[in-house]
Amino acid sequence: MPSKDHELPLEMVRNQPILVPELLRSVYRKDIPQIPDKVEARLTSETYEAFHPQELRCDATVLVGDPERPLLGIITESQLKYDADKDFSWPAYVANFRLRHKCDTILLVFCPDERVARACARPIRMGHPELILKPLTFHPGLVGPITDPERARKVPELVILSTPAHADGPHRVAVLDSYNAAIDQVAQVLGVAIATQYHDHTTPQLSAVARKLMEERMQAAGYEWKSEFAIHHRAEGKAEGRAEGRTEEAARLVLRILQKRGVCVSDDARRRITETTDLERLEEWVLDAGTVASVDELFTG
Repeated sequence: MPSKDHELPLEMVRNQPILVPELLRSVYRKDIPQIPDKVEARLTSETYEAFHPQELRCDATVLVGDPERPLLGIITESQLKYDADKDFSWPAYVANFRLRHKCDTILLVFCPDERVARACARPIRMGHPELILKPLTFHPGLVGPITDPERARKVPELVILSTPAHADGPHRVAVLDSYNAAIDQVAQVLGVAIATQYHDHTTPQLSAVARKLMEERMQAAGYEWKSEFAIHHRAEGKAEGRAEGRTEEAARLVLRILQKRGVCVSDDARRRITETTDLERLEEWVLDAGTVASVDELFTG
């Protein structure tokens, strides 16, 4: 069964097919000049009727332009790692889609990082002279930082995909403000459930510092939250903040008790106590701190 990391980019394409030409314009504008700035995009069938249809089911397909006379077909695949078998199925996808829709066809592969993208972009030699398929690949670092919230609302999925690559960079505050605007826009247009799905996919990819800054920006004064998702998430953030405050207070109490009793606390032990996020364990240490003879006994008790 495909994982959530595999499916999320494809869900974005299915929810908003216009993401694909937007992404190609952002990353491959010079290579694909036939995509105009304003264009319509729609999903098509992802299964081909061929000799082995079970082997020819691609992840998602998009037609750009007039459905009767499309400008371009785009096959989108999601790869979490390089798969040599795709050297045989991907050319079949392109050839069959081109035959069905009578238009130029592109293969675009979503990858989690530059290493996988580089492997998936290897030219696929077909055997016939000069007939070579060169997959186009995407990873979050290929899109520059999007720092304008108004632009973010126009291309929210592109912002969400690219945020992990720039959340710790020099434009991190503006990037996270744009991300918050993008998530809010998704919640308004596609619903809270989808916004939550996108957000839950993105946040584990962020550093602890970036996650904390994102929460601070979400709660920044003057931001006009409009969606149910944003209101709900702010409430969750405040609850998490209160829980974090309780663990910090418990850790300080452990150290105060040990200090008053004259128990020596090394730098490593102090760091272990202050970095513990398990409130139940800290509360046990508060009780034990009044009786232990050494800090090692506190940890092993």
